[in-house]
Amino acid sequence: MFEIKEEESQKNYSKFFISPLEQGYGDTLGNALRRVLLTSLPGAAITTVRISGVKHQFSTLKGMKEDVVEFLLNLKKVRFSLEPGALKADKPVKVTISVKSSGEVKAKDIKVPADVKIANPEFVLATLNKGSKLEADMEITAGAGYSPAEDREKGPIGQIPLDASYSPITRVNYKVEETRVGRLTNYDKLILEIWTDGTMTPKEAVKMGARTLVSYFNQLVSPKKVAKAEEKTVTDTLGPVGKLSVEEIGLPTRVANALVKAGYETVEELVGAKREDLVKVRNLGEKSIKIIAVALAEKGVNLGV
Repeated sequence: MFEIKEEESQKNYSKFFISPLEQGYGDTLGNALRRVLLTSLPGAAITTVRISGVKHQFSTLKGMKEDVVEFLLNLKKVRFSLEPGALKADKPVKVTISVKSSGEVKAKDIKVPADVKIANPEFVLATLNKGSKLEADMEITAGAGYSPAEDREKGPIGQIPLDASYSPITRVNYKVEETRVGRLTNYDKLILEIWTDGTMTPKEAVKMGARTLVSYFNQLVSPKKVAKAEEKTVTDTLGPVGKLSVEEIGLPTRVANALVKAGYETVEELVGAKREDLVKVRNLGEKSIKIIAVALAEKGVNLGV
């Protein structure tokens, strides 16, 4: 049997000593844990941004010291932790930022729901001059590893997709040294160093990584049959119209804004909604439902509620 000791612990950093291990198991455990810690632990990140007054990322915002690209790069560095239940039906968490005063704009200026926490609230995103403002709508999604911007669905004009590094682990080092057990000197001591982004502690990360490995090995020991999901052919009957935003189909601004706030941003999402759900949306009623149905009919689509 071996022991694991957390000998050094600082903010977002810990050094663990795992020993005594049978010869060769230092590298076996160290390499496996390092791989899982860097690629398989869940996290959250901003994946899309819409900045008021900006149509694409290669532009500038009046009164902001940084250009838009630099601001977006800073947004990627903001670290979020999501409480259980923060993601409703796997939909992104919508957050906003609205700053109308001069000075530094920090991560803590992002308005998030109660079940979303910002791990680095003092991180500076941008600097505004007097009389300028910065307003943006963003989406946070959960995942693991790295997700390129190309994986995002095409959104409305002005929505900028971002690369996302979900991993809460910023760095992992390990090395193996010889250790003594009685007169025997051919045992391994694994020294594991872990740096996190502040959304979880290194100790929590080690436990989560180990549980992930155990789940894979359990499948080898006691295989469970995986039910094969029936292949379903999804036919996109809406075509390009389904990708249009609700703001692009001629709806009154009040109705379109109400739909967007309720999570119905595209024609595809709107068509799949139930009447009772739409009626419950704030600032919508039966009259608004009729207006929506007429606007969709002009595009050759039935509301279907």
